[in-house]
Amino acid sequence: MRLPDHDGPPRIELRGLTRRLPSGGRMLTILDRVDLRIAAGDFVAVLGPSGSGKSTLLALMAGLDRPSDGEVILDGRPIQDLSEDALAKVRLEKIGFVFQSFQLLGNLTARENILLPLELLGAPSARERADRLLDTVGLADRGHHYPSQLSGGEQQRVALARAFASEPSILLADEPTGNLDSATGEKVLRILTDLHRDQGTTLVLVTHDSAVAALADRLVHLRDGRIEREEKAPGRVSP
Repeated sequence: MRLPDHDGPPRIELRGLTRRLPSGGRMLTILDRVDLRIAAGDFVAVLGPSGSGKSTLLALMAGLDRPSDGEVILDGRPIQDLSEDALAKVRLEKIGFVFQSFQLLGNLTARENILLPLELLGAPSARERADRLLDTVGLADRGHHYPSQLSGGEQQRVALARAFASEPSILLADEPTGNLDSATGEKVLRILTDLHRDQGTTLVLVTHDSAVAALADRLVHLRDGRIEREEKAPGRVSP
């Protein structure tokens, strides 16, 4: 496992990050001048009530949305002004994203969903890596099934394998257990934290669940679009 590099430049840095959207004839501020630094290898949980800006924060980190003001800097490179093609390349090479709603391609099998980012990258031994990841998430015998033939927990495990397929330096997960029962959620979290540990990936996880947040190294609390406080996690708890 690669330990977090707290002395080097941050893997993710947000400077004055602000997002506003028009709403009912006025501008609604979703995020308000957020400053945040996340070191390489860190596991950060972002908490806050519904509407606090958690998912927007994650989308901005991934370049899936653009800020109204401020900067998103990944490995020293600002991304907020990149073209859509350049952003897609950054995401393909650097970022894995786990959506609460899975976002698997319904016309592809589980194995093909995992293969897709590897083939786009031209990765060597792509099929072997996809098979290894299916085995890692406990779905070695389900790779030929389509998402509609899988349970919610199985779909989320495929989504995790897809997010880790290209060995991204950054993994962003938006409520990865939000649609799962507690037993399946624990299994998904164990896989997520094991993959983070084994690959040294910088992990940012959005959650409203304090038990999930207890797995992280550091907690960031959002309220009304601002960072209310940051703290070290009281002690990692195995899922």
